[in-house]
Amino acid sequence: MKRISTSRLTALAGVALLAVVSGCGTSSGSGSSGNGGFTPPDLPMKQSIGDMEGQVNVLAWPGYAEDGSNDPKYDWVTPFEKKTGCQANIKYFNTSDEAVKLMQTGQYDVVSASGDASLRLIASGDAAPINTDLIKSYADIEPFLKDRDWNSVNGQMYGIPHGWGANLLAYNTDVVKPAPTSGGAVFGGASKYDGKVTAYDSPIYIADAALYLMKHQPDLGIKNPYALDQDQLAAAVDLLKNQRQHVGEYWANYLPEVPGFQTGDTVIGTAWQYNALTAQSEGAPIKTVFPSETSTGWSDTWMLNPKSPHSNCGYAWMDYITSPGPQAQIAEYFGEAPANTKACALTVDQHFCDLYHAEDKQYSDKIWYWTTPISDCLDGRTDVKCTDYGDWTQAWTEIKG
Repeated sequence: MKRISTSRLTALAGVALLAVVSGCGTSSGSGSSGNGGFTPPDLPMKQSIGDMEGQVNVLAWPGYAEDGSNDPKYDWVTPFEKKTGCQANIKYFNTSDEAVKLMQTGQYDVVSASGDASLRLIASGDAAPINTDLIKSYADIEPFLKDRDWNSVNGQMYGIPHGWGANLLAYNTDVVKPAPTSGGAVFGGASKYDGKVTAYDSPIYIADAALYLMKHQPDLGIKNPYALDQDQLAAAVDLLKNQRQHVGEYWANYLPEVPGFQTGDTVIGTAWQYNALTAQSEGAPIKTVFPSETSTGWSDTWMLNPKSPHSNCGYAWMDYITSPGPQAQIAEYFGEAPANTKACALTVDQHFCDLYHAEDKQYSDKIWYWTTPISDCLDGRTDVKCTDYGDWTQAWTEIKG
């Protein structure tokens, strides 16, 4: 299998489209209510590690499996191959939906799944229960990333946590005064910065609006930003349509956002920490704030195909890629908090983990991690059907006009 290289500029370029599995409820953030009775397929769990099979087929977000082909300075794949004797055949994907479809072909052994894909893989029988006793690095993973609704079911882990981060509010300190504290600066207050607001370009961004409404319009009854009935979705859509009038640019990766903050064409909007730090390093007067309403975010998990013919190499990959050395390299290259915080002593920037809150459980607990909306309400309601990702996709098309 040939390695397919691409740039990290497309990392996290999108989230799942359609292909929603009904019935596998989940929620995230401090309002977590569990997996809603979801019962995964009965699949065997690996009990021991045997001889390496010589190769492993890896599906990864760009930036998670660098082999030096994009930049010779960034290569943590080759050391894995030398250490294990497993050739890593890397295939990058750009959306969670693409990852799910590729994983379901059976051609790939492991995948770095975001929270909007992981439960679909579990529900469809395309992710195996993981014997964490066989993963040496697992003991060093931050406890607050284990046994969460997007990587486990009924106490059984279905993957190894990799990296995570929050979606923040970034602003130009020369223009936006006083400093914002609330998401209201880009929702109800967007007109103040007409044409210079930026927003994430994906239906999952509806959750950001829902999170704002959850705090500021409690009469709507929103308890989980990924569990919206028709009326709640309509309210979020109205809020985003109003914001749309003032958005100068939507972004799906950091490439277009950084120059906007540099030139002043963008002065406020949602951002990843990496985007803001990159813009800062290039002279932009930009800071970030964690909104008072709390925030959405992502937490990725390495998962194994239950039919993998290379499961020994697959376990070796999951163990290696979540060990301190590779975690340090990936975290700095990609721009996220490492799940294994022993990596913090190995980052080039010794303040890196502080900037990304890598060891801060309280910070992580405030994040509503990306989760695929499904018709069975993720907040536990049974008297109403919630909108699913298909509904959100149609709504996003309507919002953008």
